[in-house]
Amino acid sequence: MPIGVPKVPYRIPGDEEATWVDLYNVMYRERTLFLGQEIRCEITNHITGLMVYLTASMASFILLGGEPTKRIAFPHARIMLHQPASAYYRARTPEFLLEVEELHKVREMITRVYALRTGKPFWVVSEDMERDIFMSADEAKAYGLVDIVGDEMIDEHCDTDPVWFPEMFKDW
Repeated sequence: MPIGVPKVPYRIPGDEEATWVDLYNVMYRERTLFLGQEIRCEITNHITGLMVYLTASMASFILLGGEPTKRIAFPHARIMLHQPASAYYRARTPEFLLEVEELHKVREMITRVYALRTGKPFWVVSEDMERDIFMSADEAKAYGLVDIVGDEMIDEHCDTDPVWFPEMFKDW
């Protein structure tokens, strides 16, 4: 039984022949992020780095899935909301039409989750997803994507210079 990450043929744009590349490398090149486990300390840096490298948009959906009352954004954060997109624009027409149909299903599911978790009506979220929306931490809080802005925690727990104290998070 093979051990390790499988290799698949992948043709880099501009090259004439495909080379064998590990599956995860191909997924990253296609801007695909696969998360098959709960986000914990061991994988947080890896996933965060990939999201920063690939795309900011899915991060807001993952943030939305956090435990209510514990979703934090720091004051300098920017949170983006937009409709799902596809990287399969090179497909032939029949495959492309199937992809569009699937994309509509995914968009409806994502919109329902945003509506449920933010308390906004479905139609409001759907309209907002029509274009890229970049929100400050305060705007994301008002929208219902986060519950608290980081500087509010500091204001509550520190009356001196703002310094990060792990004790601030013991009740979180």
